[in-house]
Amino acid sequence: MPHDTPGAPRKQLSPHILPTACTMIGVCTTLIGLVKVAEGHIGPSQVDEYTSLDMLLFLASAMLSYCSIRRSDTSRLGARLERWADQCFMAGLIGLALIALFFAYELI
Repeated sequence: MPHDTPGAPRKQLSPHILPTACTMIGVCTTLIGLVKVAEGHIGPSQVDEYTSLDMLLFLASAMLSYCSIRRSDTSRLGARLERWADQCFMAGLIGLALIALFFAYELI
């Protein structure tokens, strides 16, 4: 894998992170609604609360990636915002996977 050279344009992730993070916000919202409906049959759980916290990570990722897109390609701030957006997105994905795993094994 080649290293980034100072003069080379960087590969932008923000245009990919923004729509995917927005889609994941919708997935989390749908999951919260389904859990609220299912709580009548399965009893109370905390899945909706954990999912809403995870949704905030996707929201932060979407906002950071949008701000990164608004910055110029040569801006160091834009690169930093994109890195934060990527980290928030990955944390959200890991969080959602853990929520699904714990919910499947009835730990939450």
